[in-house]
Amino acid sequence: MEKLMQYIWQHRLYRNSDMVTNDGLKVRVIDPGLLNTDAGPDFFNAKIEIDGHLWAGNVELHVRATDWKRHGHDRDKAYDSVILHVVGKDDAPVYRTSGERIPQVVLEVSPLFNQSYDRLVNARDEIPCAASLRQVPHLTITEWVEALAFERLHNKVERIGQLLELYHGSWEDVCYVTLARNLGFGINNEAFERLARRTPLRLLAKHSDSLLQVEALLFGQAGLLDAAAQGTDSYYQHLCSEYAFLANKFQLRPMERESWKLFRIRPQNFPYRRIAMLAHYIEGGFSLMSKLLEADGEKALRDLFTVELTGYWANHYSFGKPNARPSRALSDNSIDIVLINTVSPLYCACGEITGESRLADKAIALLESLKSERNAIVDKFTYAGIDSPDALTSQALIELKREYCEARKCIYCKIGHYLLSEAARSKT
Repeated sequence: MEKLMQYIWQHRLYRNSDMVTNDGLKVRVIDPGLLNTDAGPDFFNAKIEIDGHLWAGNVELHVRATDWKRHGHDRDKAYDSVILHVVGKDDAPVYRTSGERIPQVVLEVSPLFNQSYDRLVNARDEIPCAASLRQVPHLTITEWVEALAFERLHNKVERIGQLLELYHGSWEDVCYVTLARNLGFGINNEAFERLARRTPLRLLAKHSDSLLQVEALLFGQAGLLDAAAQGTDSYYQHLCSEYAFLANKFQLRPMERESWKLFRIRPQNFPYRRIAMLAHYIEGGFSLMSKLLEADGEKALRDLFTVELTGYWANHYSFGKPNARPSRALSDNSIDIVLINTVSPLYCACGEITGESRLADKAIALLESLKSERNAIVDKFTYAGIDSPDALTSQALIELKREYCEARKCIYCKIGHYLLSEAARSKT
């Protein structure tokens, strides 16, 4: 509640005409001050006119006036600089450490503002403002969507930066872990990243001249091999025996098989073929990051991920019975997702960290060239009135839904802010 009061004060959404101190003095806010996110008063360097006299100092907000004493501010000299105490309920006067009384006002807002806020934060709809979105100016939405797209991309860049530090500046290791994670396609992201971290490139590089050994390491470390249940599948038997030897040699510990989610997933989306695809990139030495940096244009990038698996995985979705209709390792739509979640963030991170701005530009251009993702989130926003012409926009909408709508952070959302501001200006 206090954060909402800070928001109202910061954006001047209160009723100016009703602002008087608890002892009847007229108050006019010249400057609400700067929001303080650390210890101390809520707003610094405010300018307030009280009964015709200009005061410069700090402002403190509380839901109830009695919170001043409950929080110990009456004994804290850091709060002696407060020139105005703003409260939701005036249930006591407040004083500085010297015993001097501090001017106090009750924060009044339009009833329509309260109704609008309650409607947003308590909405049953996954998108709280879905019914009101068409009221928001197109420019407001466009600017916010652009900001959200960069916010989402920057979050991915931060994650890549952390990996780069972990792997001591090795971009190939970072690319390997990032690609592995995104081969989980949301459902198995965490499991794939655990697999990549547990099976580092330096180990795989020692055996990169043997695809069977690379596959044995990956499938074994994934916890998907069970020597006690080999059956008659000769390929599976070979993997089990190879992994048993390598696990003993390098003291390896596999993941739990339960880490992988297979329930209600179509066979072509099982992790087995995705692991086989990862092995394909490692055979002969992993150099995908170098290839990404050399690729010129979207077609060249697509070619890197248009992989036809050979041998056992050419016609299997999992261990056991072969599939009558083999398919590519990744569909066109899946390649789009890899370009969005792996390539674009790697370009942007590499550009920011190395200072090559062309790579950051390349990351944005790639997202703008790719078609919009089609998923439940994008469909909901499209139905509510926000079109998604490309992947840059669909990424922004995913960020909006997950970071703002689901958390009901409507006061931090430019769309929510517009709707609340309009409600606050209402004379009702």
